Amino acid sequence: MTDVRQESLASLLGGRGGALDASLPPLAFVAGWLLWGHSIGAGALVAVLCGVAIGVFRFVRGEKPRAVVFSVLAVVAASLIALYTGRVEDFFLIQLLSNVASALVWAGSIAVRWPLLGVVVGTLLGQKTRWRRDPALLRAYSIASWPWVAQYALRVAVFTPLWLDAQIFWLATLRVALSWPLQIVCILVSGWLLKRALPADHPGFRHPQTTDLRKADQAAGETGM
Repeated sequence: MTDVRQESLASLLGGRGGALDASLPPLAFVAGWLLWGHSIGAGALVAVLCGVAIGVFRFVRGEKPRAVVFSVLAVVAASLIALYTGRVEDFFLIQLLSNVASALVWAGSIAVRWPLLGVVVGTLLGQKTRWRRDPALLRAYSIASWPWVAQYALRVAVFTPLWLDAQIFWLATLRVALSWPLQIVCILVSGWLLKRALPADHPGFRHPQTTDLRKADQAAGETGM
């Protein structure tokens, strides 16, 4: 039997690399804003340069170009919003709204019996939708998706009052604290829940035991997931 280890899920999903990279441009933005007399333009320029430097580094290391371009565009978009509104705290607005959207999407995916953790892991493993025809695995993915909802909801709860009060330093600091450290915790807890939710005789998430799709949906529904 293949053991469902937290480490294997963490290795599959990654974690610290991308989340750490995403936390650096906001720090660069605040540093530039401070060093150049609270200039949003200077902060935006430093943040974009930081994002480009990270993107080039990742590209040289063999990362997918699409992921690199997306990360740079996210920094550019955040900078443009802050420049347009003239509010330095609005650099963090995209991050706030993306966490609101992510919490809703992850919770909704559980409600409609398509837990996003299963979608992501199944895609990475080339399983397509075979995992959904495994009642035990569908139920386990539904349970293990809740930590992802919780991490996004926590960020929204923390970032919203700070953004409303224009607490720039705390926004930047907690942007780091609630990025890769929280994501690593989320992946580990999610992996632990996935392992606990699967029956002892199940071969693991890499080996779905496919069955009738309606039975899988019924089994997941009986858990309230």
